[in-house]
Order: sequence, then structure tokens, then C-alpha cells
Amino acid sequence: MNPSELTTPALGKISPEMFGSVLAPRLGAERPEVVAGPRAGHDAAVVRIGAGRVMAVTTDPLSISPALGAARSARWACHLIASDLWTTGIPPAYASVSFALPPDFSDEAFTEYWTAMSDEWARLGVAVVTGHTGRYEGCDLSIVGAATLIGVGDEGRYVTPAMASPGDRIIVTKGCAVESAAVIALLAPQRVGAALAAAGLDDGALARLHEMSSHVSVVADCRAALRVGVRERGVTALHDATEGGVLGGLVELAKACGHDLRVDRSRIPLPAEVRVACEVLGVDPYVSLAEGALLCCARAEHAAAVLAALAEEGIVAAEIGEVMRGNGRVWVTEVGGRVLTLDEPAPDPYWSAYAMAVREGWK
Repeated sequence: MNPSELTTPALGKISPEMFGSVLAPRLGAERPEVVAGPRAGHDAAVVRIGAGRVMAVTTDPLSISPALGAARSARWACHLIASDLWTTGIPPAYASVSFALPPDFSDEAFTEYWTAMSDEWARLGVAVVTGHTGRYEGCDLSIVGAATLIGVGDEGRYVTPAMASPGDRIIVTKGCAVESAAVIALLAPQRVGAALAAAGLDDGALARLHEMSSHVSVVADCRAALRVGVRERGVTALHDATEGGVLGGLVELAKACGHDLRVDRSRIPLPAEVRVACEVLGVDPYVSLAEGALLCCARAEHAAAVLAALAEEGIVAAEIGEVMRGNGRVWVTEVGGRVLTLDEPAPDPYWSAYAMAVREGWK
């Protein structure tokens, strides 16, 4: 192929096509104890370890965002990974952490980052058991390493997105673009504040966006929902809506369970301040980074109990649709009755938009 014909890959997660053609067929040895391995819509793996017990495992990058600073970035990183593991129904217990730091990242800055991270691991009940730390040429502050979390629990307590069944109700917590809106409000408070005022929103709108930065996690959401029960007794599937937003997460969930999902867009929470923040960033809130939003499937007879459990924890949630028989599509009923069919997640516009905002020095 002529180099001029090559296209620059999009930022963020690789496409489902590349995952299916490059990664999925090449996963090393096949082992019978792997209950749930890498696949679309699964936030973590589940492995049988004997005596009715399973091990849940997940891995994610560690990053530092200029808008957040070292300490807050560290806490977010912990919750992003812990959120993925909690979607199995198994709480995290052990962490392996690896850092590949840029050469100019000072000892003082790293100390601040690691201290905050260690404190957050402790609050999450996680022990750091191994890892690696070094500085290397070619690294920058966007991604400074990766961490793996492991949890162990009873085999009858885990769930995977593949367990969602026709008739289950679909619940979403918090709503659209939680992380996207929180980050841009912290990065460019003057620009976002001016847009909020122009939209006629009250003086507390910017403060609410800043407060959202404390809720970029689904750990509490999972804990609350799982209290109702799992599988036939309550929750059948949990999925962390991150890249691709709420709609992207729904498509991943549909692919994972092999059924269709029917949802009503008007039921998906989209606070006015989030909508304005996304307009400032130039992204569609329904398909933009939504860490903090949990997609939960529950048996119809237990859906009300799940909503009540979330409400008890002060977590906004809404029932937005149901699982139907099908082959992995999402049917979105729009305002006015038109139905949109989604077969693949849309590319997430967040990464390019955020990079532009940083490059241009938004305030």
C-alpha cells in the first residue's frame, strides 16, 4: 500500500472491526477455566479458580489530565479501573501497577500522584501487590502506565453482559457525557461559564458541573444495584459506559448479550448544564465519554427495587428501555416517534476535541 493512502487511526479505543480481526482471534492459549474473556461489551474477565470461586480481572491505562492535576487524576484512575471490575459483581482486592513516566516528570509530582492513588486504593479496599516504575524517552503525561485489578468471589455472585435476557429492563445512572462535561468545565471554566449564562442557566450550573468530577465512577452505583440480588434475583448485567458514551455502551451491551435493546432517547438523563458543556466542547453528549454512567439490566420484577436502591444512595437513575430478542442491535426511539437503528458504536469525538482545547489553551 502506498503510504499516502494510509489513514491516521482515530484516538481512543480501537474499532470493533479491528478488535474482531486482530485481537480476538489471537488470545494465546485456550484454557477451560476462562469463563468470560476479552469481548465487546465486557469490562472485565472472569476465571474459575475452583471450590466454587471465581477471579475477576481487568486492566486499564493510568493517565494524568492537566485539567485535574496529579492528585485528582490519580483518584479518577483508581475509580475508572475499579468501576470496570465492579461490573462483574466481584469487588476488587489486589492491584498490579506499572508506570512508564516521562523523563521530566519530577519526583515531587510523582509523589503527589502516588500518594493520592495509594490513599484511594485503601478506600476501595485494594492492596497493591506488585508493579513496576520507571522513566523512559517517548512517554508523555497523557498515559503514564497501566494497572490491573483482581477480585475473588463466589461463582454464584458474578454477572457478565452476556447474561442479559429478553424482558430485562435497562437502567442508566447519572446520564450522558458525565466525564466529558466534568473535564471541560474544569479545563475551561470561563468559557463554559459564559456559555451557561448565555443559555440562561442559574448561577449554580458551573458548580454542578464541577461537582460531577466527584462522581466519575460507578463503584457506588454497582454496590447499590447489586444489593438487590443477581441473575434471577435482580441484576443480570452491568456495563460501564465510557468511550462512545451512553449510546456506544448500549451497542456494546447488545453485542455482548446477543439480543436487541430498545431504548427511548427522551428517558436518558441529560442535564441542561451537561448539554451546554458538550456544545462548548463540540461533541454529541449521547456518544461522548460518559464514565460515571452505569448501564444495568435487571429482571422486570426487580427493576423497581434496583431503582429504589440507587435512589437510597442519592444516585440519579432512570429506566430507559428493555432487552428484546434479536441479534445485537440498539433501537432508539427519538422524540416524535422516529426509530434509529444502531449496529456499531459511533467514534467518540471527545479525545480530538479535548486535545484541541488543551492545544489552544482554553480558559
